[in-house]
Amino acid sequence: MLADRGVPLTADELAGLLKVKPDSLLAFHNRLLAMERDGQLLRNRKGALCIVDKLDLLVGRVEGHPDGFGFLIRDDSGPDVFLGPVEMRKVLHGDRASARITGIDKRGRPEGAIVEVLERANTRVVGRIFEDRGVWFLVAENKRISQDLLVPPDGRKVGRTTAKPGQIVVAELITQPTKHTQALAHVIEILGNYTDPGMEIEIALRKHDLPHEFSAAAARQASRLPAEVRAADIKNREDIRKLPLVTIDGETAKDFDDAVYCEPVGGKGGGFRLIVAIADVGHYVRDGDGLDGDARERGTSVYFPRRVIPMLPEELSNGLCSLKAEVDRVCMVCDMRISAAGVIDEYKFYPAVMHSQARLTYTQVWNWLSGAEAPVEPQHRPLLPHLRNLYALYQVLAKSRKKRGAIDFETVETVLEFNDHGKIEAVHPLVRNDAHRLIEECMLAANVSAADFLISRRQATLFRVHEGPTPEKLGNLRIFLHGVGLTLAGGDRPAAKDYAKLLDKIRERPDFLLLQTVLLRSLQQAVYTPDNKGHFGLAYEAYAHFTSPIRRYPDLLTHRAIKAVLAGDRYAPGAWDALGASCSMMERRADDASRDVTNWLKCYFMRDRVGETFSGTVSSVQPFGLFVTLDEVFVDGLLHISELGRDYFHHDPARHTITGERGGMVYRLADRVQVKVARVDLETTKIDFVLPEGEAPPARTR
Repeated sequence: MLADRGVPLTADELAGLLKVKPDSLLAFHNRLLAMERDGQLLRNRKGALCIVDKLDLLVGRVEGHPDGFGFLIRDDSGPDVFLGPVEMRKVLHGDRASARITGIDKRGRPEGAIVEVLERANTRVVGRIFEDRGVWFLVAENKRISQDLLVPPDGRKVGRTTAKPGQIVVAELITQPTKHTQALAHVIEILGNYTDPGMEIEIALRKHDLPHEFSAAAARQASRLPAEVRAADIKNREDIRKLPLVTIDGETAKDFDDAVYCEPVGGKGGGFRLIVAIADVGHYVRDGDGLDGDARERGTSVYFPRRVIPMLPEELSNGLCSLKAEVDRVCMVCDMRISAAGVIDEYKFYPAVMHSQARLTYTQVWNWLSGAEAPVEPQHRPLLPHLRNLYALYQVLAKSRKKRGAIDFETVETVLEFNDHGKIEAVHPLVRNDAHRLIEECMLAANVSAADFLISRRQATLFRVHEGPTPEKLGNLRIFLHGVGLTLAGGDRPAAKDYAKLLDKIRERPDFLLLQTVLLRSLQQAVYTPDNKGHFGLAYEAYAHFTSPIRRYPDLLTHRAIKAVLAGDRYAPGAWDALGASCSMMERRADDASRDVTNWLKCYFMRDRVGETFSGTVSSVQPFGLFVTLDEVFVDGLLHISELGRDYFHHDPARHTITGERGGMVYRLADRVQVKVARVDLETTKIDFVLPEGEAPPARTR
């Protein structure tokens, strides 16, 4: 029996709905089969065919899981819909589809069935090719694509080369998966063997669909650029070439966005004049041209260990736009007057031409400022008084930052040390000094001035927005803090200052690392948006990125907006909302790709450490176990729940704990633990830990 919304249909109504003649039994039967195959008909729990009402369909993006199931992430922000392995055969991770709720699964989640695939997300897939009893197939590097992709007998050849078992390849999908058939793929590029030097980066580029070759239009435009600044480029610009501006960056940096200069200001109140000169990328990259199209598509430069995928061609990023020493460069200047209390009293923006006096490093500058060393090069000695002015300004700005209530989390960044074969030999923590912080405060001052300038002129732009905790995250945070005898001030709407005060209060506690981690995870992710909602972490009412236009597209947009205002015009590059969403997504994509590469390299490094015992800290508590970060090598791995003893453990996400049901043993975030490396899986980039014999993690009873 067939029904429409539960109402029985007459033969004529049914025939009209199916678009067949009432007396055509064969056409009627075939049409029913086709509609069931396409998802327009679904069988209910009694086996009866039911017509799918389009009004009842949910639309969203499919998110796959390595174990074969998946979810429909709904466009209407409703609860995710669970898709079982059978339903996931019809789609691949990232596809857009419509689905119908069919019931509730064992965990109480809505369960659904795919009705129609609206948009396919995958046209190319990077993975390893294998052969099993004459059948060739591709296993995707993106583990969220859990389906094997079949490769036909003639689908392994690229020119005169044939892909061999175990090699990394890029394949083009010939057909997409359906309920009854697997996807077919044809190899179009053979990258090489899995452990070849640099292969981890080649995989990440294709796995995350990162553009890594410039378009013909962008390459052609870059090739026509002059090698140096021309006379025509400096017309109508302030000439600040005599100012002793310098760049201060890391030892391996090649793209120099910013140069700084500071001098004390005499008279009433004193204070400082700070000049932050930023490469004028917008002078060479115009809205809508070939270079701009590629920059907009990339959104950001991507920094891998030992390799950079730049947002702009090297002719610009490492050449004409890079503020190299001893050469003229065009720039945009933020010229500020900062009071002795660290308040920006005045600022102005203008295009200029500059001449950097030196390319300095953080280590150099801090050694000079701390007195550990003295400048050796004759050209560096006259710069020391100006660097001391910068340091005096930094101390003022640091006090202002603390008074403002900005949050100062103490996080550990790592540096990878490589051998001649491109593999990690050691992992070191990155030591930040006051030279790093000095430049950071100068950049913050310029960025907040840029935001204020554009707001006061009513010019739209992309703000860097960091909102406070959501009500749910705030509730979980308060539950956790209550359990350790602490409170966060601010009621339902705490300010950054409330976070900062709590951090100061707990900084000397032995469990500071735990508490800081929980506080950090309660905050939302920063995004780009034209809607100014302030920057919670920095405690700014408005904040925009201005200081890195070589490597971030939002900064280039900010430059263009400022230039338009200075020219008495308005800048309208298109839909600001869409630009903000795109730039935010590109930033996350770059971060994910960099993290993938770093994780793979760390796994490769740990292959030779299997069986060794390390001390570590619990960095995440999950229902299935504890993630532990090792002290000496800063590598993460999983201590599975089965390694914690024969008990049934309950997970409490608000308190970041798992608790044994019978023994009452409690394990929590930031616990110290001894673990032994048991397994390293390069394919999944997973490291498994076990407890050393006779050892147990520090646990407590309820």
